[in-house]
Amino acid sequence: MKSKPYPVTDDHIHIDPVNGRGIEAAKDFFRAGGTHMFLVSKPSWSLEIHPATGKDYARVFDETLRVAALVAETGVVVFPVLGVHPAEITRLTDRMSLAEAAELMKAGIDCAAEYVQEGKAVGLKSGRPHYEVAPEILAASNEVLAHALARAAECRCALQVHAETGPCTDIVEMAGRAGMPVERVVKHYGSPETPLHPSLIAKHEAIPQLAQEKRAFTMESDYMDENSRPGAVIGPKSVPRYTNQLVASGKFTADDCYRIHGETIERVYGVSIHLP
Repeated sequence: MKSKPYPVTDDHIHIDPVNGRGIEAAKDFFRAGGTHMFLVSKPSWSLEIHPATGKDYARVFDETLRVAALVAETGVVVFPVLGVHPAEITRLTDRMSLAEAAELMKAGIDCAAEYVQEGKAVGLKSGRPHYEVAPEILAASNEVLAHALARAAECRCALQVHAETGPCTDIVEMAGRAGMPVERVVKHYGSPETPLHPSLIAKHEAIPQLAQEKRAFTMESDYMDENSRPGAVIGPKSVPRYTNQLVASGKFTADDCYRIHGETIERVYGVSIHLP
């Protein structure tokens, strides 16, 4: 197959051979022009895993690595990101106290950090519920997020944050207390006004202007790969398709593509982006 003209990186995507299209979705990404993806671990419940200890999350992470190896066979370069989905706190408190749930989630982050330290993953994932919760649940979630920031700082890796819509300005101070560089705290499903690093849904209307301003951002699909929600949030071809459309319309240059999908990714995640 002809080599790609520039890198195209999906900053947040799920591939799930059990509940979704699996490797066929990864092939779609590659055929559309995708070159690199950050494969993010799915919530434990989506894999029918119900953790009781931090080590139980290893089953989630091992499945993510198994899928990453399969995706790599398609020609896509895969960077695993592992962690505990912040919505798990709602499910865990159905069967344990809030304090126990928070400690279990922290232990799950610790387990993920071991994978990063062993070179099996490039980043961590955490956050807080993106939906309205009671103040005590929000406080406990912020404790988990603070722990994840500290572990990411210790591992010298990026942290993807799943949180409410908006700038999440308070996380800047949390990152500072943890010794975590704010430019390596990625606001997944982000918006341009966030002081964190924005990972924008590929069809975000601000992308052409941000590229013209040479702002630092990355692009994602947040593709869930669940047969029950086909194409959500947007499909696996979306990041390459929108990138190619922007190039074709003159709103992106090849240099923009190398900066957004290559240089910025390298700076945030500490990985190398190369075309074959």
